[in-house]
Amino acid sequence: QVQLVESGGGLVQAGGSLRLSCAASGSFSGINVMGWYRQAPGKQRELVAASPSGLRTIYAESVKGRFTISRDNAKNTVYLQMNSLKPEDTAVYYCNVGSYGGNYWGQGTQVTVSS
Repeated sequence: QVQLVESGGGLVQAGGSLRLSCAASGSFSGINVMGWYRQAPGKQRELVAASPSGLRTIYAESVKGRFTISRDNAKNTVYLQMNSLKPEDTAVYYCNVGSYGGNYWGQGTQVTVSS
């Protein structure tokens, strides 16, 4: 059974920073991609950033230059460093791991940016 444990969400003022972490554990096949999605109230879940194994990272246009995704493959952990946060970044952030054995989601962590 695969588990994704997220941490690092919270409340921050506009212009501030947060760092999200997601640690994957359990029995799964090779990881193809690790990434972050977010879902704001009344909106669809959207890709924030993704780190495909061996390929260039991908960012949503709205976060380019402000967010940075990174991976620690030895720990099966993915991070999202979020700088210059804006109120429109407020959402529940979900970790996602795609592997040969399946696609897995974290439980979500709330990020709230006050103006």
